[in-house]
Amino acid sequence: MNKIFEKGGKLWWLHSTADAFDTFLAVPGTVTKKGSHVRDAVDLKRIIIIALIAAIPAALFGMWNVGYQHGLAIGDNRINILGNFWFGFLRVLPLYVVSYLVGLTIEFGTAQIRGEEVNEGFLMTGFLIPLIVPVDTPLWMLAIAVAFATIFGKEVFGGTGMNIWNPALLTRAFLFFSYPNSMSGSSTWIHFKAGEQAIDGFTGATPLALDGAAQYSTSFWSEFLGTIPGSVGETSTLCILLGAFILIWTGVASWKIMAGSVIGALAVGFLGDLAGVSAIPCWEQLVLGGFAFGTVFMATDPVTSAQTECGKWIYGFIVGALCITVRLFNPGYAEGMMLAILLGNTFAPLIDHCVTSTHISRKAKKIKVA
Repeated sequence: MNKIFEKGGKLWWLHSTADAFDTFLAVPGTVTKKGSHVRDAVDLKRIIIIALIAAIPAALFGMWNVGYQHGLAIGDNRINILGNFWFGFLRVLPLYVVSYLVGLTIEFGTAQIRGEEVNEGFLMTGFLIPLIVPVDTPLWMLAIAVAFATIFGKEVFGGTGMNIWNPALLTRAFLFFSYPNSMSGSSTWIHFKAGEQAIDGFTGATPLALDGAAQYSTSFWSEFLGTIPGSVGETSTLCILLGAFILIWTGVASWKIMAGSVIGALAVGFLGDLAGVSAIPCWEQLVLGGFAFGTVFMATDPVTSAQTECGKWIYGFIVGALCITVRLFNPGYAEGMMLAILLGNTFAPLIDHCVTSTHISRKAKKIKVA
């Protein structure tokens, strides 16, 4: 780092900002070089980069799907890969600009005020936010939501690593409860150009919100591949599974949470099928809505999820079970993953406490017997 940003330099007050850019791709110069410390090439920046790489397939496909769904809406059924992708890219890019501009401004500002290093957590949060909101979300709404989630969901708790709830999901929740008409999913997942209109007989609702009178049908494979309407990054289960493989292979995310979520969803969905509550098979619930994306990229957030090994199974099961419960018994809200994960975040510390207390009690009994 340039000496003018070091203590005593003219721009010392910008030390946190200069350090953030200086160590973005390079290892910080403050690492230990000798002694009995554990040294590893993996730090927070590297973990964030791996997570970003894992989410890229879903993001790229989502951009293409925005263009593809737009074409269907105006009566163009051609599969124009480059044209559809470019259309979607131009629609999603402003969401990314607002997400990062607002979030990073707050991150850098709070770091400078506190005199601390800039945390890298928002690099991932800012990447996920545009993937879980409708593509036509007004930018001013998104800016307010990002600011709220960053300040009240993260910075007031102390920044990255101290927050209770996932900031990206808080952004979505703020939008959903503050501007429900713009987040209903009935039409806002598509972006029309000036003068364009949807063709007759076309509905913009997501598959979860459709009933037997839907004006178009979807097959399991179209739902799995992602050629269906929905939020940008949530439609392609195939691309999300590719990201899951990367996260599990690198050890960045817990496979136990993912597996627990799937088991919980299948269990409740199966009971719903037996009771005749749902017309959707339990296994099809896994490829609809934000379940797959939430399970892989949101529920596994190491800061807001359970930390104990047994707790990860319980936490994942609760998230999956709550998601399907909301879908089956709340007709006013067809998608339940957001609420399920936020509730799971809330109870994660309690889950870990119960698991730890139970383990200590068992150990104590064994010691007494011995």
